[in-house]
Amino acid sequence: MKKFWNWVETEETRTLYFDGYIAQDSWFDDDITPKKFKAELTVSQGDISVWLNSPGGDVFAASQIYTMLKEYTGKVTVQIDGLAASAASVIAMAGDEVLMSPVAMMMIHNPATMMFGEAADFQGAIKMLGEVKEGILNAYEQRTGISRAKLSNMMDAETWFSAQKAVELGFADKILYAPEQGEAAEGFIFDKSTVTNALLRKLPKDKPEPIVPVGMPHKELLTRLQLLKPSTREYQGIFRQPPKRQWTVIRRRYINL
Repeated sequence: MKKFWNWVETEETRTLYFDGYIAQDSWFDDDITPKKFKAELTVSQGDISVWLNSPGGDVFAASQIYTMLKEYTGKVTVQIDGLAASAASVIAMAGDEVLMSPVAMMMIHNPATMMFGEAADFQGAIKMLGEVKEGILNAYEQRTGISRAKLSNMMDAETWFSAQKAVELGFADKILYAPEQGEAAEGFIFDKSTVTNALLRKLPKDKPEPIVPVGMPHKELLTRLQLLKPSTREYQGIFRQPPKRQWTVIRRRYINL
């Protein structure tokens, strides 16, 4: 498997970089790659920095990395310089301290998978995804202290945080490069449904066209119908005419009103 992490070591520090997708292939049935990562992590002692910029990836890889970092004896400082989304946000929760660049983002959502087979296979996949979500909620809840119900709703909505909002909610501790200040600007948070609804509200709405009455009023129609009703004398006068003349009289008198 291609490595998706990189170590940079100096005499004073060790820095771990995650830049890109977390595991191109799943760690679900992989014994070699997790052992390799753990061996590199524990090859020496001391505090480490973890720079994280990832759109996410394999949840099983993220779960194992999270546990390995939590078990590490030295201090783990996670620094998010770009994006910590999906499975990468789980790794971020392992830090003893989590710092975010002022322009970085974090995103949490429900786990997803692909499945083929019969109904029982899909039912099993649904149950598995539910259990995976419970595990992810454990990591978020332990760090933030937010209720599981609220966190679950945030995952359902696929929620994005600015650095400031991540700090406010407890997903991160500090913002990198920010001067110490008493009052900080409020961060922003948004989810897919909120953005979609906001855009829909801005779309121009078709105004209903006014209903224009067609035809003629009821009273006028009755009057005209009465005019169409010829008397007995008129009948006699019409039908004394030759056939062609009859039609002409009828059309002029009764049709062309």
